[in-house]
Amino acid sequence: MAILNVTPDSFSDGGVLTSAGDAADAAKRAADEGADMLDVGGESTRPGAARIPAAEQIDRVVPAIEAIRRAGVDVPVSIDTTLASVARAALDAGADAINDVSAGTEDDEMLPLAAERGCGIILMHRLRAPDQDAYSDRYERAPEYTDVVADVRTALGDSLARATAAGIDPASVVLDPGLGFGKSVEQNLELIRRTGEIVSLGRPVLSGISRKSFVGRVSLGRDSDPSERLEGSLALGVVHLLAGARLFRVHDAGAHARALSAAWAALPHATAQGPTPA
Repeated sequence: MAILNVTPDSFSDGGVLTSAGDAADAAKRAADEGADMLDVGGESTRPGAARIPAAEQIDRVVPAIEAIRRAGVDVPVSIDTTLASVARAALDAGADAINDVSAGTEDDEMLPLAAERGCGIILMHRLRAPDQDAYSDRYERAPEYTDVVADVRTALGDSLARATAAGIDPASVVLDPGLGFGKSVEQNLELIRRTGEIVSLGRPVLSGISRKSFVGRVSLGRDSDPSERLEGSLALGVVHLLAGARLFRVHDAGAHARALSAAWAALPHATAQGPTPA
């Protein structure tokens, strides 16, 4: 799942895609490198990021999605937003799914929209909104959980129940533990180790590790730039695959596709088709 942010301020790739044409070129490149899905976002969710009004998000993402479709890129596209009006415009422009980091809690119309359209939806756990959060390796005190995995599992179970109550087919739902969103370095690692407990909810689990601050902290042992975190992202991505994650949201599509395909081939249940689709 290749990340295509049409934003000026995302933590790793902000300002890289400055036009719809840039987005289409990046989408084609990612698909050629092995991406099975594209995630287009018009609002950064990095800690401390400013919120972007719906109209401005739409102005960013709709031309990008339309250009991706005009370019003949036919892999599924998700829209990364917490606002139903943005999701609706993106679906009308050619997107196939919604990636909502608020799990439908920020906009009461989001879950009914997904039910109405019969589209896929990713529901993520977060402790607080990104503009009120900090980077995982910069908390003065770790976020408080009774047991981070049990608490996240309960919250995701509640999100899944709310989605199905809104009329969403459970088969359309992917669950995301929200690595980096309101979790310390160690809490993120614990969520990776115990992914099976979240898989037990019966839905595919998304891995959102790519280039995040906790990756640099454990792979380099120091403050780091996102560009330094590829090797750590690949290593933790493979561990997350072994633990049960099945969808991987990444910045470096080719490198991840190769690493995950090699890891999958070595597993006892490996098939010629690769990891089970979400």
